Amino acid sequence: MEIRPLSPTYAVSPQIEVDDVPAIADAGYRTIICNRPDAEVPPSHQAAAIEAAAKSAGLAFVCIPVTHQTLNMDMVSAQKAAMAKSDGPVLAYCASGTRSSIVWSLGVAHQMSADQILAATAAAGYNLDGLQPQLDAVASQAKT
Repeated sequence: MEIRPLSPTYAVSPQIEVDDVPAIADAGYRTIICNRPDAEVPPSHQAAAIEAAAKSAGLAFVCIPVTHQTLNMDMVSAQKAAMAKSDGPVLAYCASGTRSSIVWSLGVAHQMSADQILAATAAAGYNLDGLQPQLDAVASQAKT
C-alpha cells in the first residue's frame, strides 16, 4: 500500500487490500472512498470486502466507482459530500490513485487554483496537467 497525501485531509492510493485497512486506521484516516469499479478486480478486492474490513476497523466506507469514461460532476459532488461528512482524514483509492486524484482535483477547483492543485497532485506522483482546462472551467462556474 502506498498512501500519497494531496492535502492534510485527503490522500490517494493505488488499490488497497483487506489486510491494509488496519494500517490505514492506524495512520489516522477515518474514511475510505473506493473509486474503483468492482468489475476491475477479483472478489477479494471488491468494495464489499474492503467495506467489511473498514467497518471492522471503525472506519467509514463510501463507494463511488469511477471510470475515465463515466466521470461526471455528480461523482465529484458525491466525493465532496463524503469528504465533508468524514470525521477526519480521507483515503481514496482506485487502480493507481489517478482517478481518485482527478475527482479530488475537480472537487477543490473552486477553493484552490489550478496551479496549486496540479502542484499537489504532481508532488504525489500524478501528472494531471491535461486537466487544467477542466479545472479552470469548474473554477469559473463556481464564481458565477
